[in-house]
Amino acid sequence: MLVFEFITKIRIKIWAIIVSKSRNKKYFPKIYISFWYSSLIKPGYTRNFNNYYSARPNPGAGIGHQMANWIAGYWFSKQFGLQYVYSPFSIPEWDSFLGFGENEITLDELIKSGFKKIRLPLFDEFNVSELELQKKIIASYSNRKVIFIAEQDQGYRDQFGVMVTLKQKFFNSPFRDNDSLLFDKKFINIAIHVRRGDIAIGKEANPNLIMRWQGNEYFVNVLGNVLNSIKTDKSIAIYLFSQGKIEDFTEFNQFENLHYCLDVNPMDSFLHMVYADILITSKSSFSYKPALLNKGIKVCPKDFWHGYPESDDWLLVDNDGNFQGSINIS
Repeated sequence: MLVFEFITKIRIKIWAIIVSKSRNKKYFPKIYISFWYSSLIKPGYTRNFNNYYSARPNPGAGIGHQMANWIAGYWFSKQFGLQYVYSPFSIPEWDSFLGFGENEITLDELIKSGFKKIRLPLFDEFNVSELELQKKIIASYSNRKVIFIAEQDQGYRDQFGVMVTLKQKFFNSPFRDNDSLLFDKKFINIAIHVRRGDIAIGKEANPNLIMRWQGNEYFVNVLGNVLNSIKTDKSIAIYLFSQGKIEDFTEFNQFENLHYCLDVNPMDSFLHMVYADILITSKSSFSYKPALLNKGIKVCPKDFWHGYPESDDWLLVDNDGNFQGSINIS
């Protein structure tokens, strides 16, 4: 079993290198068997089978990244007129916690019933010709029982497109009976996520991490502006979720009723961000994803790689921590 797993990991790694090296080449789609099949087979416009679509959460990535993969799979299954098939997260505990797999058919179930997996080329969702190729490939398999698998890390920018479904799945999950919070309902509870950890260690050498870095002064400005904008009769409690030592966040000592949550595990941190009355996110999928589930006010960096809905409960902040409008909360 260990040998099989090792060989599988090597094959995945080699394929990822091939995709990366050829992505911007004209011949890129031709590295996929599905491209050649669609070139040889006349598309069938009457489906004999209700085929499926899925995207595999990247097992080497964090939960925010994996959720982005899952969301892309769910979204594009609907855009291509296919049924969604569930691909689990790499850590089973997150499957139970999120509840996204409730009432969904799984890959293993379909494969046992005779469906075959077909990998689709990576595509740009805003490139018309690449979208048309996806549709052509899908149509060519209309007379076969297949599960279309999105290429690893298939992009989908506006992930809020499935926000309603995510909330239904999360809040209806039986796992919610186990939720336990530090929050006191007597207060307006503000959760602020300050991304550190990997980004703090590698930001000097990695341009990708530099792009995601936001200093303490940014979060202090955002939090100060939020507090000045809140219209409420209730007292306020602030919970700072990050990594490091309290000494790394001395700039926040000016705020009253501030609770440092620096040793809270990822799942509990995620949960508190979901249930916060006001959530202040960072340039991180780890706080963007609970923002999609959060029913309160979300205060988010305007300059981010995922989109935001145009809604009164989403406030977008510039690079100096400023935003327009006030916060009315009971």
